[in-house]
Amino acid sequence: MNEAVVGIDIGGTNTSFGLVSREGKVLSKGSLKTRDFEEAHELVQAVCADLKLQIQSLQKQYPGIRLLGAGVGAPNANPYTGMVEYAPNLSWKGVVPLQKMFSDELETTAKITNDAKAAALGEQMFGAAQGSRNFLVITLGTGLGSGIVANGEMIYGHDGFAGELGHVLVEKNGRLCGCGRHGCLETYCSATGIVRTYLELKPETDASVDSREITRRALEGEPEAQEAYRFTGETLGYALSNFAAVTSPEMIILFGGLVKAGDLLLNPVRTAFEANLLNIYKGKIKIKISELHETDAALLGSASLIYRQVFKE
Repeated sequence: MNEAVVGIDIGGTNTSFGLVSREGKVLSKGSLKTRDFEEAHELVQAVCADLKLQIQSLQKQYPGIRLLGAGVGAPNANPYTGMVEYAPNLSWKGVVPLQKMFSDELETTAKITNDAKAAALGEQMFGAAQGSRNFLVITLGTGLGSGIVANGEMIYGHDGFAGELGHVLVEKNGRLCGCGRHGCLETYCSATGIVRTYLELKPETDASVDSREITRRALEGEPEAQEAYRFTGETLGYALSNFAAVTSPEMIILFGGLVKAGDLLLNPVRTAFEANLLNIYKGKIKIKISELHETDAALLGSASLIYRQVFKE
């Protein structure tokens, strides 16, 4: 082994980072609590201090190994400018030059993108979308993230923020979203969305219930929990049938905590999806589960930003 890439994933709660081989093996990794750092430069310095130790250790193990660069996935990251712009789930204010910060601190090339788009690129390079040039990745976490790949290329749009499928409106005057609008898909199809659905179905429940507890209750046969999953899956499948009409993907890959519910979610998703597809698409588009290990997927996705560039060159 003579090459490695840094992968960094910055989330609202945790920041994970590590070194990734060309074959998609996570060679080393670490994590920090994002909220422990009020300012972006403080987080960057702490992450890079740990990474430098990881790099030194790897260089001892593999003398002559080259660091090709650092890929970073972060909320509201703009790949065109290298900036994180007004990220709602981070404490940083305004526009932050995150790409330059990591490049300067690690003294290497750095590239950034939205975290869900990084996940999609990771699927294309290392996961379920290998060999596919047209697919969607939907991440079902705290919100609903997405990455759209068409003709082999990620869709970024004119400003770097295209493909915000979580903020497609699915209910007129619906639930209030963190973006300030009402009725966004992620307010219904996400970890927080299913909690809201469950509390509407069973209002006497302790408001601290989370999606994992709802999954447990659904698997044990509780009707309200099962109905919450049916509604969530049906809503998502309906929305996906509309998304398919835009890019005609070969597959749609689902990733995130809600997917652990298995058929509780997938059966209503697939049923609603096929029922609402245009006839010309019926039976042609697969809905698949991510093949990437959950704890490593973010690092692989971020690292793929650099490997894609290297392969193109």
